[in-house]
Amino acid sequence: MSEPTGLVDEVSESGEGDGGERQPEPDAGSGVLRVFGRQLKRFRVRAGLERAEFGSLTGYSVSTIAAYEQGRRVAPPRFIDRADEVLDAGGVLQEMKEEVARAQYPAFFRDAARLEGEAVELWVYATQAVPGLLQTEEYMRAVFGMWRPLLDEETLEQRVAARLARQHVFERRPAPLLSFVIDEAVVRRPLGGWSVMRGQLEQLMLVGAFRNVEIQIMPLDREDNAGVDGPFTLLYRAGGDQVAYLEAQGRSTMVSDRQEVQGVASRYGIIRAQALTPRESLDFVEKLLGEVRR
Repeated sequence: MSEPTGLVDEVSESGEGDGGERQPEPDAGSGVLRVFGRQLKRFRVRAGLERAEFGSLTGYSVSTIAAYEQGRRVAPPRFIDRADEVLDAGGVLQEMKEEVARAQYPAFFRDAARLEGEAVELWVYATQAVPGLLQTEEYMRAVFGMWRPLLDEETLEQRVAARLARQHVFERRPAPLLSFVIDEAVVRRPLGGWSVMRGQLEQLMLVGAFRNVEIQIMPLDREDNAGVDGPFTLLYRAGGDQVAYLEAQGRSTMVSDRQEVQGVASRYGIIRAQALTPRESLDFVEKLLGEVRR
């Protein structure tokens, strides 16, 4: 990603920085997926393998291999590794793995996803839905299923896989520091139904116990709330670079101007002070979970 300067308007995703306005999707057969697909086919043909034979060696169907070669689907890392080995591609396919992985995100979120993956600290204020990094798969499907116009099944599955992949941030070493402040209305909003929400509340309890994660709830009865302007994300990269990702009405803005980012950071500090403490917040979620289970 080129270094952002000032304000750069992007189309947002919904769900606190990772889902949003449904703009026409970019051509799935273009760009890096098409290039990868051509390379994959070239190595397969060079190896003298038909799609069916290649599929049996890699564990994928003929139709899936065709979709990868035509740039219509995003090949997962495990397939790329296996394909490079089977086709004796000498690492050429593996070298494209990172760019192919980025292609699984909507075009308007790819730069934000890269920044998220590089962040040593991540601060999120959420007001509409549970932040994507904390979502269960069932909750994700509920959120994506509510998009209008409706997503086709293949796109929905791709979005779910992409969001799940983002959660590898919890496995990174050294572990980044992650802070989330979630409006109480979010945890009381049963997106997908109460059975889905129960699982989501349990997920908050689980992740909230991680040493590098703090989850706070902003109570509805607070008379003061510095976050009335809406949700945002702050990302801190090694070396001190700071970027703010803001959303409003289906639009997003990446902010790198130091003074503006500092203003957002100061606002987040006030929001954290106004919210329940992490310990109080987990107690709140546990109590709400008990109410939901009844």
